Amino acid sequence: MVTKAHPPVLRELVQRLAKLPGIGEKSATRMAMFLLKAPEEYVQSLAENLVRLKRDIHTCPVCFHFTDGALCSICADPSRQTGELCVVETSADLLAIEESGAFKGRYHVLQGALAPLDGIGPDDLRIRELLARLQREAVQEVILATNPTGEGEATANYLIKLMEKYPVRITRIASGIPMGGDVKYADKVTLERALQGRRHVH
Repeated sequence: MVTKAHPPVLRELVQRLAKLPGIGEKSATRMAMFLLKAPEEYVQSLAENLVRLKRDIHTCPVCFHFTDGALCSICADPSRQTGELCVVETSADLLAIEESGAFKGRYHVLQGALAPLDGIGPDDLRIRELLARLQREAVQEVILATNPTGEGEATANYLIKLMEKYPVRITRIASGIPMGGDVKYADKVTLERALQGRRHVH
């Protein structure tokens, strides 16, 4: 717990760290104390890295993933020109799919999902840019990998209607019971999606 007994600089650092996702005041205090005891070279390097993060990282002009170059590493890789375009909500979703190693095509990051109650409409997402890519690139299949939430489903359905006039195959990633999950604890929507996404095995 930060009190007035802490120097003002330390209090301010804890307050800033506590604003990070998933970090409470106790964790922020531990991090601040670690930095206080760490070698000056480490702290200086960390500070410079944070500055470079804001200065050098920007969105890729093609897929809108984060990059520090003219294009992100995926768009710049000619081997990724498979004709498959995976549409995700955020860069975090892209990274999760990349870590699986299951997809070798390219991506399009919408930078969010439709959420009318939060004031997020089609013009707030990278939907126009997605349609422009369908016109200029040799896309054969669009894989909709938006999240299985109300917003993600609404976004996927909206995109399906927009892309019906394009000569591309439109698919949706399957979702259902996770590995290690228990059927009796799954919710209604998860079970419905699991049944809809069933596959032939024999």
